[in-house]
Amino acid sequence: MLTQKALLAASRRASLRRMVTGTPVTRRVVDRFVAGETLLEALDVVRTLTGEGLAVTLDHLGEDVTTRAEAQRTRDAYLALLDALAPLGLGRRAEVSVKLSAFGQALPLGGHDVALELVRPVAEAATAMGTTVTLDMEESGTVDSTLAVLAELRRDHPGTGAVLQAMLHRTEDDARALATPGSRVRLVKGAYNEPAAVAHQDKAAVDAAYARCLEILVRGPGHPMAGTHDPRLIELLLALVDRTGRDPDSYEFQLLYGIRPDEQLRLAAAGHTVRAYVPYGVDWYGYFMRRLAERPANLQFFLRSLATKN
Repeated sequence: MLTQKALLAASRRASLRRMVTGTPVTRRVVDRFVAGETLLEALDVVRTLTGEGLAVTLDHLGEDVTTRAEAQRTRDAYLALLDALAPLGLGRRAEVSVKLSAFGQALPLGGHDVALELVRPVAEAATAMGTTVTLDMEESGTVDSTLAVLAELRRDHPGTGAVLQAMLHRTEDDARALATPGSRVRLVKGAYNEPAAVAHQDKAAVDAAYARCLEILVRGPGHPMAGTHDPRLIELLLALVDRTGRDPDSYEFQLLYGIRPDEQLRLAAAGHTVRAYVPYGVDWYGYFMRRLAERPANLQFFLRSLATKN
């Protein structure tokens, strides 16, 4: 846990960002988790993954913008992404995920309204090409704002999805509120450094909370999306959909690009919808550090690469 907290803190430190992103070997390691820095590179990965029977959700990396101009550039990047996806004819097999902090949510003056204004055309463009948007969840202090944006977008775009983090104490109540017809909810454990007042601190407690939230979503009338690589939780979803008689197209697994790729293909071959979360872009540092913090194996992989490659 100490290492995890240190890595999550490091994801916010500008000096460490410069050091890590300036190390040539880092780029080769990052390629395991990030589908390139350009849209063309990301599209190549999309073609490969969909050719293997997977669905995808694309995340143009960037967060914590400090000006409206930066937030507008995020909007434009997503509009360009959706415009480039349209000719592929993938429909809902290719959706997009957005972080509202990249759309200006944290701006000191009217950040919530700015984020809603700028993300709305992205939702409109997604609907026009037959797909949808999922709102990623960030720190606990942003949950109410993010869910309020979700409610607004779903008025015209009911397929808009949201992410819930099982580690937060509030999430079981949020899962009940979102377990409604047509609602798409990706459930993850959570990858932010949160205080005990708002989040479970023990891994076993987080896992138990995830299991409770997953059952709420699966037994509800919405579309649950299990964002986990944990074999026990994958088996739990399989057991729940078997007991509830859910159709294969009424739920899905969502796994991160580059993590357990063989398991992704195995689940897809067994007839389950598997969606790979595919991040791309030059601002990959924060995302990369959170992936290191989530699993000791990721950190060990990174350190071995630093030690063995010049």
